[in-house]
Amino acid sequence: PLRFKWEGEARELAICSYTLSINAFDYNCHVDLIKLLKQEGELLRLRKARQKMSELFPLTEEIWLDWLKDEIRLTEEEPNREKVYELFERAKKDYICPDIWLEYAQYSIGGMGSPGGIDKVRSIFERAVTAVGLHMTKGQTVWEAYREFENAILSTVQVGLILLLLNTQLERIHTLFRRQLAIPLMDMEATYAEYEEWSEQGVSEMVKHQYKKALQQMEKCKPFEESLLAAEPPKLAEYQTYIDFELKEGDPARVQITFERTLGENCLVPDMWAKYTTYLDRQLKIKDMVLSTHERAVRNCPWTMGLWKSYVLALERHGADHQTVSDVFEKALNAGFIQATDYVEIWQAYLDYLRRRVDFKSSKELEELRGAFSRSLDYMKQDVEERFGESGDPSCIIMQIWARIEALHCKNMQKARELWDIIMTKGNAKYANMWLEYYNLERSYGDPVHCRKALHRAVQCTSDYPEHVCEVLLTFERVEGSLEDWDLAVQKTETRLNRVNEQRAKVAVKEANMARQEDDRADHRRKAKSDKKSQKKVQKGTRAGEKRRAEQDDYHNEWNEDSEQAPKRHRGNGDQATEENAPPGYKPAPPGTKKAQQGVADPAQRQNDDKPELRNDKSSVFISNLAYTLEEPDAKLRTLFETCGPIKQIRPVFSNKGNFKGYGYVQFESPVCVPEALKLDRREVEGRPMFVSPCVDKNKNPDFKVFKYETAMEKQKIFISGLPFSCTKEQLEELCKSHGTIKEVRLVTYRSGKPKGLAYVEFADEAQASQAVLKMDGIDVEGNKISVAISNPPRRNMMDRPGSSRFTSDLMPRQTYGSRGRGRTQLSLLPRSLHRHSAPAGKVENGTAAEQAAATASAPANAAGETKPLSNSDFARMLLSK
Repeated sequence: PLRFKWEGEARELAICSYTLSINAFDYNCHVDLIKLLKQEGELLRLRKARQKMSELFPLTEEIWLDWLKDEIRLTEEEPNREKVYELFERAKKDYICPDIWLEYAQYSIGGMGSPGGIDKVRSIFERAVTAVGLHMTKGQTVWEAYREFENAILSTVQVGLILLLLNTQLERIHTLFRRQLAIPLMDMEATYAEYEEWSEQGVSEMVKHQYKKALQQMEKCKPFEESLLAAEPPKLAEYQTYIDFELKEGDPARVQITFERTLGENCLVPDMWAKYTTYLDRQLKIKDMVLSTHERAVRNCPWTMGLWKSYVLALERHGADHQTVSDVFEKALNAGFIQATDYVEIWQAYLDYLRRRVDFKSSKELEELRGAFSRSLDYMKQDVEERFGESGDPSCIIMQIWARIEALHCKNMQKARELWDIIMTKGNAKYANMWLEYYNLERSYGDPVHCRKALHRAVQCTSDYPEHVCEVLLTFERVEGSLEDWDLAVQKTETRLNRVNEQRAKVAVKEANMARQEDDRADHRRKAKSDKKSQKKVQKGTRAGEKRRAEQDDYHNEWNEDSEQAPKRHRGNGDQATEENAPPGYKPAPPGTKKAQQGVADPAQRQNDDKPELRNDKSSVFISNLAYTLEEPDAKLRTLFETCGPIKQIRPVFSNKGNFKGYGYVQFESPVCVPEALKLDRREVEGRPMFVSPCVDKNKNPDFKVFKYETAMEKQKIFISGLPFSCTKEQLEELCKSHGTIKEVRLVTYRSGKPKGLAYVEFADEAQASQAVLKMDGIDVEGNKISVAISNPPRRNMMDRPGSSRFTSDLMPRQTYGSRGRGRTQLSLLPRSLHRHSAPAGKVENGTAAEQAAATASAPANAAGETKPLSNSDFARMLLSK
């Protein structure tokens, strides 16, 4: 077969068309296709491409103007002005743009020769000045175009010497001047001077008064306009300040035009749309304006559930027909929300709407409501759970509402009980609050028999607050029950509480045993370490001239003689490796060098350092991850930390050979200097990030945490992987700033300071982060295809912490699973030696491959049961322990 080699624009056209056939919602691909078709001059395909894009997305002002100008050129050859008028009407619905209105009015002037053409032009100009005439910087051009049109008609009338029409036309122009001068606009002084020159009768006092009032208002707004001119796009903060000012002023028209200007440059900010629609709902309440704005909001930010919910409520509030509300709800379900709970909320809003329209004396609306409830439960099970791995409604709120409606409005307690049985089988039977909800429903609409049944079941099943449920049962029997009922209740509650107390006692004993075993293991480790040191001393005595290797804990008493693990005790964001895993290029210094001299501490000085009154952990910080080759670490650390406050002493730690071990201590005169010193954490020192952490005795504070980053889902923060190693913080910030306001950018590095190709970017809110994920995921950065997701680090294993237990976790509230679904089960049926990572190294999810590996390097096994390879020293320790 013949092979055709596509090159250039033809190949790019084919790629764009194929991409859109797979994913019609690729915005950038639509834009590229339109540009390519315009370059090729394929006008019919270009028109179809623009039409398709406008059906899926609101078009920007630039795209609309290009489209309109192309259509205007086409109609010059084939007159069909009505189609162009229809296109202008569609264009003005997406955004309130002065340039589009001006183009619309100027195009209509070309048809003023047709019947009714002049009236049509005036009508368009009137709509234009109503829509954008208050625009401080661009509104003046629309007013001037309107006056020029009327002046052109005046010239025609003067030529015809038609006196009646002449006076009418002069009055129109006077009216336009007066209307414009009553509005605060930039450079309105020039308009006033032009009116003085044009008017033969002079300027009336009323016009002067209105002009001065508008001029004062313009002076108030001028600082905001100047700040907008000086700011860089998208100018969200400046616009927000401007909106707050106009809201205080209270002019609805000016508030509206300020919102429209803001959204013209920040159309993908859901919070701004929500603020605008809320204002229209509560203040203006004009049906056409409110509903059109809601429609534009969901077209621009379809992923935001709150905008769809507000749209449904606005449709109901303004009496829209049922089919319209249902269509909007179906579109919302297909919008692609980012959380399972979003689908629950939109279903709740729609079910509330259906309930409000039901006449419970009629069966038609009621059956529709029941059908919607049933469909919502199927949707949660089949669509939401499959996509997110969670229902989004663990407490079964929708089913609870359905049960209340059946009990209250339909008097159908049998159906309500069936629903509550389903609720309890979904893992809610162990929660006291769920049983009490059911009990209150039976108490209000049921009978004492079913109330008693519910409370008896609650006593048997509740595991979080059994005492409270037992108390409610006894109270109920005091009011409602017979002596036999009371005796049975007392027996059941005593039996249940005795069982609970036995379980708690077993858990306490188990925890005490675990703590004792941990203490025994710690003693065993200390003994093994002491034996190892003794053996080394013997070897040193028998091998004359040989130098033993320095271990990290040889001088564990240099800083605090009360702790046998002082370096570990002060371990902050990470400890420097020992000489065994020294950085590449590390060379031990000879004994006679300056480093060696620094490492040999004067006995008198050491004795002074060991005095408790000279040491104060509250005034000290622990410094680690410094390079072993750092020259004069004492002077270097003093230079770095002297800006934080007066320094009392600096203790860099050296080995027996006099080599700097990469960590040390800085003690200040006052504890107030410590927070300032902690701000220097991760400061780069000779190519390595320096770790700065507080001095805390972990033996006395086992719960002390030095990990300063969140381990739970952060919806306002995105995680980026696959970045080129050459990517800098400034380049990443430049890449992300177009998607919202950036609060922090953090590049993840190894301990040596080398980048991992990972980063976290925090935005001002979760909507901006969601938009960044949609726009940035899969793009190329310097030839690397990056992956972008909402920051959701894996949870840390709480069972590893001292004092934790499985029973106490059962008594805590239910676990809410994140968007990644449930974690791995605790039981693994594969041998640990056969466990392997199945995911390729390049695909990193929120640091679970590279970043987490460094964080868990000291742990014997991770949550999945995978073990760290043992070193020779580990095997030696195992043999000694035997």
